[in-house]
Amino acid sequence: MANGSLFNAHNEVSAQLANRLARQSAGEVNFSVADRGRYATDASIYQEFPIGVFVPQTMDDVASALAICRELKVPIVPRGGGTSQCGQTVGAGLVIDFSKHLRNVASIDPQARLATVEPGIVLDHLNAQLKPHGLWYPVDVSTSAQATLGGMAGNNSCGSRSIAYGNMVHNVLGAEAWLSDGTLATFGDVAKASGRAREIGDFVRSLADELHDEIEAKWPKVMRRVAGYNLDIFHNQSEKPYTADGSVNLAHLLIGSEGTLALTRSLTLRLCELPKAKALGVVNFPSFHHAMDSAQHIVTLAPTAVELVDRTMIELSLANPAFAPTIRTALIGKPEAILLVEFSGENKESLRPKLRDLVALMGDLGLPNSVIEMTEDAPQKNLWEVRKAGLNIMMSLKGDGKPVSFIEDCAVPLEHLAEYTDALTQVFRKHGSRGTWYAHASVGTLHVRPILDMRRDGATKMRAIAEEASELVRKYKGAFSGEHGDGLCRGEWIAWQFGPKINEAFAKIKAHMDPIGLLSPKRIVDPPKMDDSSLFRFPPSYKVIPIKTALDWSAWNVQNDPMSEETTVPGTGGDPAQGFAKAVEMCNNNGHCRKFDAGTMCPSYRVTRDESASTRGRANTLRLAVSGQIGTDGIADKSVHEALELCVSCKGCKRDCPTGVDMAKMKIEHLHHYHAKHGWSVKDRLIARLPEYAPLASSFAPLLNLRNWFPGLPWLTEKLLGFSAKRSLPAWRRDTFWKRYRESTTTNVAREVVLFADTFNAYFERENIDAAIRVLEAADYKVHVAQGEKKPLCCGRTHLAVGDTNTAKEKMHELLAALIPFARRGVAIVGLEPSCLFTLRDEALAVGFGEDAEIVAKHAVLIDTFLARECDAGHLDGLSAKLKDATQPILVHAHCHQKAFDEATPTLKLLSLIPNAKPTMIESSCCGMAGAFGYDATHYETSMAMAELSLLPAVRKASDACIVADGTSCRHQIQDGTRREATHAVRVLSNHLQLNDGHPSVGASLLAKNLASSKA
Repeated sequence: MANGSLFNAHNEVSAQLANRLARQSAGEVNFSVADRGRYATDASIYQEFPIGVFVPQTMDDVASALAICRELKVPIVPRGGGTSQCGQTVGAGLVIDFSKHLRNVASIDPQARLATVEPGIVLDHLNAQLKPHGLWYPVDVSTSAQATLGGMAGNNSCGSRSIAYGNMVHNVLGAEAWLSDGTLATFGDVAKASGRAREIGDFVRSLADELHDEIEAKWPKVMRRVAGYNLDIFHNQSEKPYTADGSVNLAHLLIGSEGTLALTRSLTLRLCELPKAKALGVVNFPSFHHAMDSAQHIVTLAPTAVELVDRTMIELSLANPAFAPTIRTALIGKPEAILLVEFSGENKESLRPKLRDLVALMGDLGLPNSVIEMTEDAPQKNLWEVRKAGLNIMMSLKGDGKPVSFIEDCAVPLEHLAEYTDALTQVFRKHGSRGTWYAHASVGTLHVRPILDMRRDGATKMRAIAEEASELVRKYKGAFSGEHGDGLCRGEWIAWQFGPKINEAFAKIKAHMDPIGLLSPKRIVDPPKMDDSSLFRFPPSYKVIPIKTALDWSAWNVQNDPMSEETTVPGTGGDPAQGFAKAVEMCNNNGHCRKFDAGTMCPSYRVTRDESASTRGRANTLRLAVSGQIGTDGIADKSVHEALELCVSCKGCKRDCPTGVDMAKMKIEHLHHYHAKHGWSVKDRLIARLPEYAPLASSFAPLLNLRNWFPGLPWLTEKLLGFSAKRSLPAWRRDTFWKRYRESTTTNVAREVVLFADTFNAYFERENIDAAIRVLEAADYKVHVAQGEKKPLCCGRTHLAVGDTNTAKEKMHELLAALIPFARRGVAIVGLEPSCLFTLRDEALAVGFGEDAEIVAKHAVLIDTFLARECDAGHLDGLSAKLKDATQPILVHAHCHQKAFDEATPTLKLLSLIPNAKPTMIESSCCGMAGAFGYDATHYETSMAMAELSLLPAVRKASDACIVADGTSCRHQIQDGTRREATHAVRVLSNHLQLNDGHPSVGASLLAKNLASSKA
């Protein structure tokens, strides 16, 4: 399947390659500049455009691509999740992405504890399939939600629990792989080897025998050594032997080879029993040195993990709303560092003595009362998630200076760890920087990245620091490359680590297995210099196209002090794009947006598995566009528009992305510039102006509603306007909220609240507003409804959806003018529709309204959250007494923006006020409707695929449940997809309300009139 830009390939060879791949395979052939640009980077500082990108559907496609590349002499760069930190998956050849389709588990043998998998499978997805068997694959890297097994094998990945389980090399038992000549070889136990694999084994054995003394003298004697090739399989040098019985496994030769020796077809893995119970001791230290010195003593207690989180990481976690509540549970006062010490065993009771031993040990080391004991699973899991996000949290620093990966992998023996870290800290200070430390204290591998500005003097400092760090590694008899591999970053240090004779042997192995240099050239053998600026993502020549932005991005337009990490005042960063470019550049390509676990990000990637549909892919497209590397129109370029087409503006990345890339807001900025250049379609204008024409349209409700049931009209509206004929459109009604509303006359109440009646609920589902008034009045609140002078108020959401920011600002200004008098009096502003309410707390703060917007945002809250908060304050006891028992289960789907602002849980708390109610949350991402997104005919299939991931199956399964959804588009999607009615949470509460005084409230009166008119 060829990409539309296929035949615009940039030279004759690439055109031949693209055409042949399209004809001779079933894979996706992506050779446009934008496609190549999205694969030009990984999570490193490097960037190199490939000749093209190939996404194979089958293993036969891989074999075909290998044959074509061999004939055309085009290098191959294999790629999994693209999360490598040293440039392993970028290169000028053909990138082959194994992650989209080649992700199957071929077999699981629970008795033998073996699994055979394809290289594109993600670690978490494999472990999900192993869990029912009581097994797991224990190389638990922090990127387990997006890292593929093929990439992990290529890097010889390790993980937090390597002290107990070892590295990839200890847990791979076999591999099938293609050599560059097309031979498919089977690598395993050398005693059973045959054919080409046996011949390779004999060759490598001869090299190892010849260099026996050199290996003994030069090879690092630590488990965390991943540099070069595993020539020591014949003369073990690791403190943890590669095999339990001392045998030789030729598959281990491929582990850590970074795709330079063969292309993996399958891996056979050693599985382990899932720990039945875990306990965690969090040790708080008054100094970083004390933590490092203690590690060597703690490991004598036989923990399964000892992980470091330093003070900087603690502070960054506390500043992140997603992590702050969790990290607080681990702290005693203000420690300079904490160590997470984990023990595993048969049951919790057997682990309590281990925790007591840890407490006693710390007392002996002069730190009594320094351990927080965690035996419950949930707190432990939450804290491990924070630790796993450590690198990404660290990368959230704003400004051009960033923590740079180049010496973060050094491993030293534990007895030298404190001295090594002290000395390296002094090296950083000498060069005007500091490092943030985290990770694997148990095995002497601490990830540390000094803050450097690679656009200015960063490369010079990187070289100087690396040279001084290397001397420290040699002094303490460690390894320069201990976990993340060599790639473009540490390849040049292989010769330094092993000496010329072993380095020459590596070259011989490469030449023997890949004599034409087809596979991942310039890696391990003949690597470039780490500071070759022509390979940098931000070389000295990097320039940003000036932009006059519609939204305020000045918070990103800053610089930072690499010593204090303090940033300058907003707007002083020198960004020609007024901060927009720097906001885009916050994406460090960690690939967290490719995850499929709990959370929202990223709905479109979850259903397409296309790199272009991930937050990372979109951020890279934007970065390349605003720096003039792709297209001709900068931020308004069509390549950007194509990449953002399936973005549903869920704001999941606003919360879930560890570096805070807010793609929903970036899409608004893009659409503003794009439509300024290309204009708006009729469909865009209909969507944007809905609040303006709603009053008139409601008067013609019966006529307009013909569209949903009169034959031929759905088809006609799709052809003329682009609204899917497979969709029903929201039904207009004459009895809108505004036609019947009268200001409440309630008196003698102590509290008041102002209700924002949004367009969707006021004109399509007025019962929700009536219910809100009824509930609030039953709770003894005087309810004001925000009103404009001549027309209903609007937050501007529909205009923002199409990039019409100018009109959106006008709408916001009118709304703020109506709300600010209440906000200044401290009156809560409650809303029903999440997308509208949260506009007041997000986009309204980015359009220049200053203090008024900030005050309103401070008081704006979703009605669920408001009532849950009032309940906690003891203000809803009267309301609770008026609620009747629940008679059915309650299942809740939270709107994406509720999740993004961490306001999904209050809905459960609110519904729990109902006697006997036990509401449960559906574990789902976006419903797929996403405002007007799902109504678009071109988006229908994608929209439904999003819903079918988890939401709609959960609704169908709960046939007797009350389905709750606060979002109007969520309710419509559930109705379209299951023919089940979903209800707003406040309406559910209202339905359970019984007023006993015989005097119905104004809200109840309005509700009664509603029902009467609807029956009429």
